[in-house]
Amino acid sequence: MRISTKAKYILYILVLHVILVFLVYKILFQDKLLFIGSEVFLLFSTIVSIQIYRNFMQPIKFVRSGIEAIKDKDFSIKFVPTGKGEVDTLIEVYNLMIDQLREERTKLHEQHFFLEKLIEASPISIVILDFDDRISGLNIKAREQFKCDLSELEGKRLAETEHSLLTELENMLDGESRVVKTNGIVTFKVQRSHFMDQGFRRSFLMIEELTNEILESEKNAYGKVIRMMAHEVNNTLGATDSILQTTTQLLSDDSFSDLREALQVASERNRRLTRFMRNFADVVRLPVPSRESTDLKKLMKDVAVFMESAASQSGIHIETDLPETDVFKMIDTGQIEQVLVNVIKNAIEACEKDGRIILGLTHGEILVRNNGKPISPETGVKLFNPFFSTKSDGQGIGLTLTREILLNHGFDFSLETDPDGWTVFRIGLTR
Repeated sequence: MRISTKAKYILYILVLHVILVFLVYKILFQDKLLFIGSEVFLLFSTIVSIQIYRNFMQPIKFVRSGIEAIKDKDFSIKFVPTGKGEVDTLIEVYNLMIDQLREERTKLHEQHFFLEKLIEASPISIVILDFDDRISGLNIKAREQFKCDLSELEGKRLAETEHSLLTELENMLDGESRVVKTNGIVTFKVQRSHFMDQGFRRSFLMIEELTNEILESEKNAYGKVIRMMAHEVNNTLGATDSILQTTTQLLSDDSFSDLREALQVASERNRRLTRFMRNFADVVRLPVPSRESTDLKKLMKDVAVFMESAASQSGIHIETDLPETDVFKMIDTGQIEQVLVNVIKNAIEACEKDGRIILGLTHGEILVRNNGKPISPETGVKLFNPFFSTKSDGQGIGLTLTREILLNHGFDFSLETDPDGWTVFRIGLTR
């Protein structure tokens, strides 16, 4: 058992004075006056020893009180000088240390508060990870992007979430930057970095959506090319067709019948090429949506009836899964109808004989499902690239036009094959 310095000091003083009392008694007991004087001296010595002990313990009490205050993170406690040199020096050092700690703590709190406000106000999604690379924080933009609160993702690894974007970022390293495209249309720039917390590294992800900038850049690029092509091709085709028609009329003699037929074929080819260029130009000249309150339930019924004939010719069955109540939304009826026609047409082409296409509707989204050929991940990320087509003779205009219409309406959309094998075109109606 270890004895404290305090106990040693008391024991030492006690033993010393007991021995002195005993010696005085033995040596000076016969001389009463000297004996009494010695006892008074020993009493005075005891009082002085007690006072020295108190003076010795006072700095320790100050230190102990200061330590308790620091443990409680209370930096408002300061000591008043006592007039005793050694103690006052200790008090001065302690008060100076407390002032510095309080100033540093205030500065850290202000910086931490500023950083929190900066993160929350950031237009970029920020996902903060803990020491074990589990999600510990989301700013407002990230909560809006992933449509969930922190409580739903907190404590999960990126691969354990149900968000395809976060899952894809699981293997990113600190300092790495990556461009990620989801559902073939939404594009993100992701940067992973780290900061030091209590001496240990913690990582965070900055996720910036580039979709609008990229789409606008793409549209400006292909719009300029299409307008130039349309101008040159239409001018050439117009003059060429006029010459062909005039020549056909001049060759009215029966002996030129074969030549007239060839000229008619060339003229028809000119007209098809004109229609081809007009289709491209329609994407660029797409007007701003003229919105009106439209019953989507009735619109989808009408489109299903309209496309039934084309589906039947390929042996495909079109079904509807619509709600009992009407669903009204502010849309450009003609443009959304064109979107549905394009999507169903693609679904018909993807299905084999006896395939099924199901048109679904809720108050939050439109679904066009088919059990045709699934879409591979490699194809999925390219589907909404301008004029991309999986068909050898395809122009890729249908999905490009669909993309522009839905973006102009502000609707979210995606086209992908679900785990059950059904390919689903989703149109979100929540905006």
